[in-house]
Amino acid sequence: MGDEGFMIPGMNSRQMKQAMKRMGVQQEDLPVNQVIFLLGDEKIVIDNPSVQKVNMMGQTSYQVTGEERTESLDVEPEISEEDVQTVIDQTNVSKEEALKALEKNNGDLAQTIIELSEE
Repeated sequence: MGDEGFMIPGMNSRQMKQAMKRMGVQQEDLPVNQVIFLLGDEKIVIDNPSVQKVNMMGQTSYQVTGEERTESLDVEPEISEEDVQTVIDQTNVSKEEALKALEKNNGDLAQTIIELSEE
């Protein structure tokens, strides 16, 4: 990976490092396995990234390069047929009502039964 960060044509990486040091810029490669940016309802994931920590005149910034993928954070709860049947047995509601109530409660069986029993 190395020193592809700040390259100027005609300078090798050693010269570049010395020039950056004279300007008060320190760069350090970090051994990072994964970078995740959380953005509202989605996240950007970069696996096996190349990450450099750059300190320039007292300000720290991070340079991240690598293959990215985007994932939604809106995860639907996993609701089993068994849970739906348990709700039906406990509350005598229809399958549709049981499923809807379980989804509303993120699959929480106890909360769903309590709510449906109160109606």
